[in-house]
Amino acid sequence: MVDVGDGVKDIITGLTGIAVCRCEWLYGCVRVGVQPCIADKGKVPDIVYVDEPQLEVVKRDAVATAGVPKRRAVARTHGPPGREEQSNRGRPADDYHREE
Repeated sequence: MVDVGDGVKDIITGLTGIAVCRCEWLYGCVRVGVQPCIADKGKVPDIVYVDEPQLEVVKRDAVATAGVPKRRAVARTHGPPGREEQSNRGRPADDYHREE
């Protein structure tokens, strides 16, 4: 689990930076905002948002977060249980518009 202030690395792209924010979506997807290091010529790059399971923590508390409450530990998945059963795949197109 990634906390705000941790140094992180995207295991797919290799992007490294500091986790500066977290967003928990309605169906359980957790995205983390990663602020990369300053690029060439001193330009500050934009924050990149990455799915939490795609990140590995390379340094805990890389940035002091005094006064920022730690989040509660809640196990999250990337979707609710049984999500596959709620899929509309395989249903005829006119079933989507029928009144029930």
